[in-house]
Amino acid sequence: MPGESTITVLIAGCGDLGTETGLLLAARGHRVIGVRRSADVLPAAFARQSIDLTHDAPHVPADVDVVIVALAATERTAEAYRAVYVDGLRHVLEGAASARATPRLLLVSSTAVYGVDDGSWVDERTPTDPNTPTAKVLREAETIVERYEGESSILRLGGVYGPGRTRLIDQVRAGDCRVPRGSHMTNRIHRDDAARALVHLALLRSAPPPVLIGVDDEPAQLGDVLGFLARSLDVREPPSGRNQGAGAGRKPTGDRRLANDLLRSTGFRFRYPSYREGYAAVLAGEGIRHP
Repeated sequence: MPGESTITVLIAGCGDLGTETGLLLAARGHRVIGVRRSADVLPAAFARQSIDLTHDAPHVPADVDVVIVALAATERTAEAYRAVYVDGLRHVLEGAASARATPRLLLVSSTAVYGVDDGSWVDERTPTDPNTPTAKVLREAETIVERYEGESSILRLGGVYGPGRTRLIDQVRAGDCRVPRGSHMTNRIHRDDAARALVHLALLRSAPPPVLIGVDDEPAQLGDVLGFLARSLDVREPPSGRNQGAGAGRKPTGDRRLANDLLRSTGFRFRYPSYREGYAAVLAGEGIRHP
């Protein structure tokens, strides 16, 4: 299970990442069901369900093979996160239970559930220690998946960037950022690689590991990333120190190095192994951000 035979995949929370994942699956001949509040914007290749998952359960076919939960909150509050990530996940599982289906379950989560902030290495064996209200809600959602009776895997993504996700680029171009004082290791993954990783896990013949970290090969100091972007844009490199605007010079939280060895051990290979290849593609205008 599921392997490379034609399978049915339901994607709950078909935003940018979910849509890209579905397009990759559909291109390989698989049946994709996209669920979101307004499904009319989804590609015609998808079977579409317009459902507010914070309130209602989707229709899950009895023959569904994989359910990918890729929900995204529009507000960074604990209340908004709980409505989306906890209530939404529970409604998806209610839909599966109503169909008496136990598909492989893939949950998109975040590396924010780790509390490490001293620049050290983190892998799947590192204990979770969420230190923000929203991260605690994400961890609560993960515990629901851990109790699921079928095959399941939690993919904890680092910072997702890609087409249309240009906040850092825009800040560098505008001269509106500073290099933080001291160490600030950052970890990221290109949207396309995040989607490819979900497809990879959906199609693995054997059960995927219960938890995987989804980041590229190279943790990087934020200052190095900002410098690369400045040189690529041919603008002045951001200075270090305090800043009153975005990207303040004070040390941000989340100073850690995330290891992707377990994901790579499953056979996955990155198209964009570091921020350099990924941001070069973004700056070249490659790809689109899905609504």
